This record gives sequence, C-alpha cells and structure tokens, in this order.
Amino acid sequence: MKTNDSIRLTAPEISSLWTQYIFDTMSIGFFRYALEHIDDQDIKSLYQSALKLAKIHVQKISEFMQKENYLIPHGFTEKEDVNIHAPRLFQDQFYIHYLYVMTMQGMTGYSLSVSNSIRTDLRKYYITCMNETMKLFDQTIDTMLTKGLYTRPPIISPPDSIDFVKDQSFLTGWLGKRRPLNVMEIGDITFNMVKMHLHAGLKMGFGQVAQSKEVREHIKRGLGIANKHIEIFETVYHEEHLNFPNSLQSMITNSTTSPFSDKYLLYQIQLSTQLTISYYGSALSVNARRDLGAHYLRLTLELLQFAEDGGKLMIKNGWLEQPPTASDRDSLRNDK
Repeated sequence: MKTNDSIRLTAPEISSLWTQYIFDTMSIGFFRYALEHIDDQDIKSLYQSALKLAKIHVQKISEFMQKENYLIPHGFTEKEDVNIHAPRLFQDQFYIHYLYVMTMQGMTGYSLSVSNSIRTDLRKYYITCMNETMKLFDQTIDTMLTKGLYTRPPIISPPDSIDFVKDQSFLTGWLGKRRPLNVMEIGDITFNMVKMHLHAGLKMGFGQVAQSKEVREHIKRGLGIANKHIEIFETVYHEEHLNFPNSLQSMITNSTTSPFSDKYLLYQIQLSTQLTISYYGSALSVNARRDLGAHYLRLTLELLQFAEDGGKLMIKNGWLEQPPTASDRDSLRNDK
C-alpha cells in the first residue's frame, strides 16, 4: 500500500515533535546526572533504559525536522545545563518515583501525539514510543512493588447492587450531608496527589540549589502552593477515612550545589505546573460533588497565576524558547 510519508507535516505534528525534543533533551540531562549517583542496580537499569530511549527519540526527531527544513530546537545540553558531577541531590527512592510519574506523563503525551498525527511514518513512530514507554512504566511499577516503594490507592467495598442517582443530593458539597466519594473522584484525587508529591519534592530540592535569588523565591512559592494542594486533598481523604500517598520530601539530601542551570530548573517547574493544570481540568470535568469542583477551580486559578509568573521570569532571562509560529501576514504586508 502506498504511504503518505512525502506530504508535509502539519502544524500539530510539528508541535508534537518540537515539544518532545525539548522534553527529551531535558530528560537526558536528568538521567545522566541520576546515573552518577544511583546505587540500587535495579533502579539504575531502569534509568539506563530511559536514557537510551530519550537519545533515540532526539535523533529521530532531528531527522524528521531536518527533512522538513525546520531548525532543530536548542533544548537543553549537558555543556550548558547539566553538571553530572554535582553532589547527590536525590535519594534512590525519589529517582524511581520520578521515573514512575514521568512515564505516566509520557504515555499521556504520546497518545495525544498519535491522535494529532496524519502521516503514516509519524504515527508509527509515536506508536513505537508509546509501546516503549508502556514497557518502561510496567518495569518501573513492578520494581516499586517488589521493593515496597509503591503506595497503593484506596480500596473500596464492592456495591451490593447496581444503583442510579435519585436526587440532587448527589451533587451536594458545601451544604448538607456530603455523599461518599465515588471511584472516579478517588482516582483523580489519588492521581493528582501522586504527581503533586513529586512536584513538591522537586521544588524542595531545586529550591536548595538554584543560583538566582529570584528563581529560588519563585520555586519557594511553588513549594508552598504544592504543599497547600496536598493538604487540601489529604483533608478530603481524612473525612472519607481513605489512605493517601506518602511525601517524597524526606528523600532530598542537604546538597546546595546545583546539578542544573537555573533555566533547566525553571523549565521543569513550568512543565510540572502546566501538566497539573491539564490534569485538574480533566478531574473537574468528571467530578460531581460541588466542593471538589470548587477546589479544582480555585487551585487551577492559583496554578495559572504561578505559571504566568514563571513564564515572565523565563522571558526576562531569555530562557523561553519560542516554538515555530504561523506567518505574521500583517507584518509581511507592512514590510512590503
């Protein structure tokens, strides 16, 4: 069958490639640094696999973009952004939690990239990336379970019968008796708490080593936000007598020597904030209790403001790399 590999890539396809290139160059730096310090051989093996995949992705994306006459993004480099010989900042347990969350986020990103891709070769590439990431995720969670490092989400009792909502009290949140959380709401809160614990741990570590006072203050503010969000979710679970994920902040060492440039640190903070906004939006769309909806709306607005301030800080320092844009027709007409 004739393929369509010769047609030009669309803007969404270029967007996926560009975004993945930035993410993978960032990941290569983190993986390279981690491998200098990880003692546990099982966790080290996972990171070696992850590093190999990220390097392959960067090479493949470069080939796609060069073929389309697009400039290769600058992204992150070891020379400019990573000091692999810096002292250990994270314990081994933190590293495996980091990989667990990053593989989850990778699977989400690749599924979106597949759906945005028209060309056959690009769809095949992202399906391969998805399969590789799913395998790495599977290996990561198996390792966590074997080592007793995975906190299982809450378990509920099976219902006695199938039921349907009978009155408006199902939506009650602030006033009146609140109904118990349903499994979708529990799933979303657990999902978001797991990620927020990782983000809080990253902010704890990055706040210790950032070189610029302005960047340190921004990260400190982000840590406060993360801890507040965790506390709100935990309060909801306390009321329901449900267990929740453990904090990762004790897995940060006392090092104050930065393994990464401030540009790198701020990008990771921005990335985690933007992803959290999207996950909160997804949770908001399916929850039915009014108090949860109000929490997600308020917390999302707080993150939007934090992300905007982070973006301004990146622009101020010349760190925000601009993706390819559509032609500015007004400017072209004026120039003529």
